[in-house]
Amino acid sequence: MYTFEDRGGRSITLRPEGTAGVMRSVIENNLDRGQLPVKVFYAGPFFRAERPQAGRYRQFYQVGIEAIGYNDPEIDAEVIWVADSAFKSLGLKKFELQITSLGDSQSRSAHRKELDKFLSKLPLDAETKRKSELNPLRLFDDKRPEIIEAMKDAPILINYLNTESVDNFEKVKKCLSDLDISFSINPKMVRGLDYYTGTTFEFVHPMLGAQSGIGGGGRYDGLMNQLGGQDLSGIGFGIGIDRVVMACEAESSLTQMPAALDLFIVPIGDEAKNYSVKLLKALRDCGIKVDMAYGDRGLKGGMKSADKNEATFALVIGEDEIASGQANLKNMKLGENISSTLTASAIVDLISQQNNAKNKG
Repeated sequence: MYTFEDRGGRSITLRPEGTAGVMRSVIENNLDRGQLPVKVFYAGPFFRAERPQAGRYRQFYQVGIEAIGYNDPEIDAEVIWVADSAFKSLGLKKFELQITSLGDSQSRSAHRKELDKFLSKLPLDAETKRKSELNPLRLFDDKRPEIIEAMKDAPILINYLNTESVDNFEKVKKCLSDLDISFSINPKMVRGLDYYTGTTFEFVHPMLGAQSGIGGGGRYDGLMNQLGGQDLSGIGFGIGIDRVVMACEAESSLTQMPAALDLFIVPIGDEAKNYSVKLLKALRDCGIKVDMAYGDRGLKGGMKSADKNEATFALVIGEDEIASGQANLKNMKLGENISSTLTASAIVDLISQQNNAKNKG
């Protein structure tokens, strides 16, 4: 925790993560009393007190989602799918998903008993012993060679899952496979927060070295009840923006991002401007990323703007195009002109056809 005293002598702790704050907000605003599940997202700065390292800063930025209200395996898979899709949308290809299950309270209790027995026989120093008494699972994440060696034969929680927990985890794995999401089982996974239960997961990127995590999360059944709310299940994840940027740089994936705009309209003359504004709205209503040139920049200036905006296509509209109802879309990468009827539906169809052809190629 990043804790310090302010000038008034008050102890201040800066928020280390987003889930607890989101849960308190859900409780205070009675969102848990309405339609379930409650699905929310958050984004913002968070803080850690540990020594800064590459990609691990004392102030870092995170985005995350939470799904509150049900403990179905299907919603676990959906939440993981959202994170997986987010990474893929950035062009990342080399990240890996690791999953495990921390089971229910009965499973964790059975494992804790055996793990405590195992640890009691180890010659741990006072500080490590204190940490193990608070949460013995943390020792699986200890990077000291002597602790890694000592924990090599420690009992693993996944081997103590009861029938219900095993069944739930099998269903989660099947859902992920059905969604074509690749994963591996990491039975020694330890997340940085102690409230996780059941399904737990982490996305890692092998090109980032020892600190390879780029995001992760899990189920936290019981947290809402601890914070004074209803006893509702929940699952979510957080993605570290700084870490993801490093992964994108390592793969050079940001240079492969789709064009900023599908289309840039270059109107020539006042009549064309008025026509273009209406076309702009119609195209945006159809989901096309489109903008237009303003300020009487003319053909040359308008095409320069199309290039600077990294548009895939440019569309010049003047009096002749309006009169004929026909215009040419210029492919800004290839320099080719493609004739189109000057209607939103025709332009949408043409852009879709070109994008589909590009993807197949």
